[in-house]
Amino acid sequence: MKNNEHFVHSSSFIDENCSIGKGTKIWHFSHIMSNSEIGDNCNIGQNVVISPKVKIGNGVKIQNNVSLYTGLICDDDVFIGPSVVFTNVINPRSAIARTTEFKSTVIEKGVSIGANATIICGINLGKYSFVGAGAVVTKSVKPYALVVGNPAKQSGWMSEAGYKLKFDDSGIAFCPETHEKYELSKNEVNKITE
Repeated sequence: MKNNEHFVHSSSFIDENCSIGKGTKIWHFSHIMSNSEIGDNCNIGQNVVISPKVKIGNGVKIQNNVSLYTGLICDDDVFIGPSVVFTNVINPRSAIARTTEFKSTVIEKGVSIGANATIICGINLGKYSFVGAGAVVTKSVKPYALVVGNPAKQSGWMSEAGYKLKFDDSGIAFCPETHEKYELSKNEVNKITE
């Protein structure tokens, strides 16, 4: 189904009361549930489920086989790789309804999450952080941090363009690919604007 504002493949289901932004594309076998919000210019891959009340910003790319559950808030320009797993309950039991216990997970601007990563609910992924493929993230991630492994641990810092940063003794990193400068101070990274 194509209208003047967005594209939805004919095999996908869009429930009532959804907000889908201009230029967004929703591909095969996806399900967008009621009261969810998707921003402009997003690309929603094959077999993606977006649950009620999920909020997705502008320019977000969600690859195939991802389910985003109620409680997830995703800012602009986020990349979510294929088969990434999100949760929204800390202690699920099939016989016990826990719909009043959903935990919020916040993905800030520019985050990249690699294929097959698992994000445990109730945490924040800081702006421009980078989650390596297959990582199991059990706690919040600082802005610009690179985390890998199970459980995920920080192994470095990333630029806004996705390049690994190398800081000199004075705590400054220059990204030659993009000509950006970053400062590391008190174990936090900030982009230097000139």
